[in-house]
Amino acid sequence: MEYRELAKIAIKGLALSYAPYSDFNVSAALLTKDGRVYHGVNIENASFTPTVCAERTAFFKAVSEGVRGFEAICIVGCHHEQLMTEDYKKGILNEWAPPCGVCRQVMREFCDPTEFKIILARSEDDFRIFRLEELLPESFGPENL
Repeated sequence: MEYRELAKIAIKGLALSYAPYSDFNVSAALLTKDGRVYHGVNIENASFTPTVCAERTAFFKAVSEGVRGFEAICIVGCHHEQLMTEDYKKGILNEWAPPCGVCRQVMREFCDPTEFKIILARSEDDFRIFRLEELLPESFGPENL
C-alpha cells in the first residue's frame, strides 16, 4: 500500500474523532506487515485521564486481534473548525500532528524502531516520513527488561 493511501484513510477518518474538550481531532491509519490497515481516532473524556490517542486506538485494535507485525502509521490532525472547510473536503489539512510521548512508547513496544515508519501528513501529497528511532531516540523497549 502506498503511503498516500494511508494518508487518505487517516484524513477521511478525522470526522470520527471525539474531541469536545481540546477541539483537536486526530486520526491514524496503521499499516500491518501483511497489508491490513487499522484505523483509530482520539477519544476524549471529561476527566481527561481516560482519554486515548488515535495512534493507541489503532494499535490496540490491531493487537487485540492478534497482530504483531507493523510497517507504518500515518497520523493526521486538525482543529475541529477545519472539518467544516472546503480544504478538508478536498483532503487538505493545515497542520502537522506528531505523536505524543505515550504513543511513541506504545509504538516502541510493538515495532522495531529502526524500521517502523511514522508518516505525518497534511494531505495525501504532503507528508513527512520518520523512523521511530528518530522520534524516540535511545528508547527503552522490551529487550531492556
